[in-house]
Amino acid sequence: MKLILSLVNSGGSRLGKLTEVGRHAEISMETPCCLLYTRCGLPPHLTHDVKNTLKRLPPVTQLTLPTLAESQDAVDGSPGGIGNFIGDTDTLHYLSLHDPGVQIASGYNDKSSVSIWVSAGRMKLQVEKYMSIQKSFKPDWYNALYDGDTPPGCSRKRVQKSINRTLTFLDKCLQIHEESDDLKNSKLFGVLVGGDLHEDRLYCTREIAKRPVAGFVLDGFQRSMMQEEARWKLMSQIVKELPEEKPRLVNGIGRPDDIINAVEAGIDIFDSSFPYEVTERGCAFAFVFKKREGLDLESKDDKDDSDDCKQSTFESFMGSVPFDSKSTEACEKTEFEINLREQRYFDDFKPLVELCECYACQNHTRAYINHLLRTKELLGPLLLMLHNFHHYFEFFHELRESIRNGSLDTLKSLIKENQS
Repeated sequence: MKLILSLVNSGGSRLGKLTEVGRHAEISMETPCCLLYTRCGLPPHLTHDVKNTLKRLPPVTQLTLPTLAESQDAVDGSPGGIGNFIGDTDTLHYLSLHDPGVQIASGYNDKSSVSIWVSAGRMKLQVEKYMSIQKSFKPDWYNALYDGDTPPGCSRKRVQKSINRTLTFLDKCLQIHEESDDLKNSKLFGVLVGGDLHEDRLYCTREIAKRPVAGFVLDGFQRSMMQEEARWKLMSQIVKELPEEKPRLVNGIGRPDDIINAVEAGIDIFDSSFPYEVTERGCAFAFVFKKREGLDLESKDDKDDSDDCKQSTFESFMGSVPFDSKSTEACEKTEFEINLREQRYFDDFKPLVELCECYACQNHTRAYINHLLRTKELLGPLLLMLHNFHHYFEFFHELRESIRNGSLDTLKSLIKENQS
């Protein structure tokens, strides 16, 4: 695995290309970028055929172990590993220990194992079991087993246990990895833990940087894990300790404003679970990341209309229509999206986003998707997932272009305007 950097800005952002990864040496990935988030080997709500209609589809698929671990015996019988098993042999595969789209339960790890949650309940993974899964799946890259259970307010003793276990797990994983013929084409990433404690974070980072890992995963930087200002300061300090030629991936950061902050701190790779979270609450991305004359992707009424209970034209004519009673706050809608369950979209015949080239926007209206969500039709989440992935991948393309053109500050200002 090689990360070839073409541009490193004084502010910390960098532009590069990740090459020579796993089975497909011919596949490269421009950075900063996002991975394609999946569950059970597929993007949520989409089939392979539908997925392949997306533009700017990431060349690396993120496989989430909790949704696949129970299939190990079946994968063992499938030549070629997990790619053949899920019918996806044309992309690179990154296998993550946890699902970034699901909150991890705290208090279930111990000195010899880490717990994940599968369909049958809790599964305890010791290093030997974890590495046997890697040998069966043969991913192009994966992260070492780690203990990242350091919730806000936990004691320093808990943080230090997390670091010591993570280092022990990493050393064992590295030994098995280096001795395994099944993993000769796979790359292993070390995971940086340590909660929000500066000294402990730096210690863990420096220790893992000494190991022969292919790259690094920064864990525990979600909004819920530490204060906003401390997040970026700590991330910047950690990244300075890492070798420049190795890629850095961060878990659980998906909001556009957070992505830009992380890129300015020197992060290269992100997951794309955020579009899934937005889809699951019946919302669509509508944030502006390009200047277009005479057009705003999201109207002020969509964001700031305080009269959420106003009666639509059609409802006043037809009588009461059952709408989803969840408020914007209850479904945790961010300022980067619109909630298609809301009553105002009942007779709104505009596309989700003007000039968007995704299938949903080219063929359907807000009113139709509002109808699909109210009637709980499966097509509703499918159309939202298509749009949200498309919008997100276009944002990452624009992010790379802004770094290349020296206009990252302009993009950052546009993203901030969505929040005003």
